[in-house]
Amino acid sequence: MIQGPVQERLQISPFMAAYVIISMQIGIGVLGFQRIIAKDAGTDAWISVIGAGLTIHIIVWIMYKICETVNGDVLDANVYLFGKIIGNSINTLFIFYYTVTCAAVLGGLFEIIRTWMFQSLSSFWFAAVYLLLGIYIVYGGFRTVAGISFFGLVIPFYLLFSFGFALQYGDFTNLLPLFDHSFIQLVKSGYHMSLSYLGYGILLFFYPFIKKPEQSKKFVHIGLLATTFIYAALAVITFAYFPLGLLEKSIWATLEMWKIVRLPILERFEYLGIANWALILLPNIALSLWVASRVTKRIFHISQKKSVIFIALACLIIVVLISTRERLNVLFDYTALVGFALAYVYTPLLYFSLLIKKKVKAK
Repeated sequence: MIQGPVQERLQISPFMAAYVIISMQIGIGVLGFQRIIAKDAGTDAWISVIGAGLTIHIIVWIMYKICETVNGDVLDANVYLFGKIIGNSINTLFIFYYTVTCAAVLGGLFEIIRTWMFQSLSSFWFAAVYLLLGIYIVYGGFRTVAGISFFGLVIPFYLLFSFGFALQYGDFTNLLPLFDHSFIQLVKSGYHMSLSYLGYGILLFFYPFIKKPEQSKKFVHIGLLATTFIYAALAVITFAYFPLGLLEKSIWATLEMWKIVRLPILERFEYLGIANWALILLPNIALSLWVASRVTKRIFHISQKKSVIFIALACLIIVVLISTRERLNVLFDYTALVGFALAYVYTPLLYFSLLIKKKVKAK
């Protein structure tokens, strides 16, 4: 069963699609991806950052083709390909994935705030207040969610300039010798980097909410290039600032670079950075809640306003249960692995399966 077209008053402008996708890519991973990608490729890992970023354009192109083929979203594609029962069974998995993703992001933010600012902070009350804000945003509809994605990127944009302080103390000879790692090592590093890029898969769900979606392609690809540039520039600055031995011990390298920022009116700049990151991660939470509740509405015919409450409660329970660093790492690893499989395995297979079925039906 293919859902009818979304009313125009509920849709967003084509250029806004880029902000929605970028806001999902700029998340917890930005604060500590440098140590992870350097394990395999050392200071050559910036090459892997660019390589992994370029592969995303291919996946996003495939995602557009999937949505264009069924003139709808991924839920329609699964039902069209596998039938209503099997298709909706597969679609149900998205509810669990985005619920756990929401909990992982919220748990990561809580871990940062507890480690750097408030050691006695309650995970329950912090997550409850944050999720209430997420529910309120989802109640406003997808246009409101997209608006939060826009402001969540534009308002804290000034943080990029703060990394100029690290350039003063950077030693770019740390990056030498260039191209000193094998292709296999670069690929392994690229795999870990691709996990930080995850989030663009949300396009498969909000495609019907884009006015003239064919016009959004150029904006989305430009946005992906911008994200790749930000990650690559941050990687280069980090490798210049940290000796490799010290970087291996730095869990939150981005936050540690903020510790050297000194302003006349602010001594602990990292506190301001973390506060801004709470705003940057708000679209991650809102979009995850929106996708999970929308899929629930489509499959089980439960209103989105009701389902988002139950999903938020599930997130709250998960956040409380993963309040230790070890459990959080396990959750990050599993959600990243599933996200990678959805992007690089499931998406191409779905597209080629749709092509085969359309050809068979045409004959």
